Amino acid sequence: MNGYLLFALDMDGTLLTSDKRIHPETVRDIACAAGRGVHIVYSSGRGAVELTPYARQLPGIRWAICSSGAEVYDFQEKRFVFRSGIAIDLIREVIRAVGEEDCMVHFLNELCSFVREDKITHMEDYHMGLYKPLYDQVATAVPCMLEEAEKHEFIAKMNLFFRTPEDRETAFLKIRHLPLTFVKGEDSNLEINAAGVSKAMGLEKLAAHLGIPMEETVGIGDGENDRALLEAAGCAVAMGNADPGIRAICDLVTDDNDHNGVGKAIRRLIGA
Repeated sequence: MNGYLLFALDMDGTLLTSDKRIHPETVRDIACAAGRGVHIVYSSGRGAVELTPYARQLPGIRWAICSSGAEVYDFQEKRFVFRSGIAIDLIREVIRAVGEEDCMVHFLNELCSFVREDKITHMEDYHMGLYKPLYDQVATAVPCMLEEAEKHEFIAKMNLFFRTPEDRETAFLKIRHLPLTFVKGEDSNLEINAAGVSKAMGLEKLAAHLGIPMEETVGIGDGENDRALLEAAGCAVAMGNADPGIRAICDLVTDDNDHNGVGKAIRRLIGA
């Protein structure tokens, strides 16, 4: 082995193929690395509940950096070892400024996912049609997101999905002054976490929990929401389908997400 003990894998565009599956060769390569004592972990904007269907396919993955770093979850012991939530007053400000009518608001809260009931039926309007089977499986439909927010003491992450990039920019201008972390993901969504939260923070918290130095960690990703993770990891790997700006900051570029880019990078870096 080359000294790397923890691999943090983005999900969409990285671990998952274009049709949201896991390549069979990737399953094999992750199992091989886990068998050699390497920690392979999720590093995703998804919540723990949204990772559970995939966790069954990859029993060798115990840990998840989820909700864009706001939570670190242990699938084996079914508990969170780190959490950082958004203050309820800030959630109120975001929803009141942006509204619930012109975008799809989504909350991730521990092991729950919430979305407004009249939005989940036409997710394709917000460029989320490919994710509808997942939402149908794990999301709870509610009548009003602002009312739902008032019921919870902890919300790890908010997602705002818009019809167009222009709608996103209009909304962002209304809330960018708030003390929150904003990431523009995919084509027209806005990911929101508490100030200072990032996938890098999640990686640092998990590495410390496991007693692994950061220089012995690897981050693998493809998009802007992976930037902090890739900059913090000891070795940064870009997928072959990664944004040009992400490829430019990485140490290595592997194959794309439809051709086992993750597995090939793992094999190369552990010398398998």
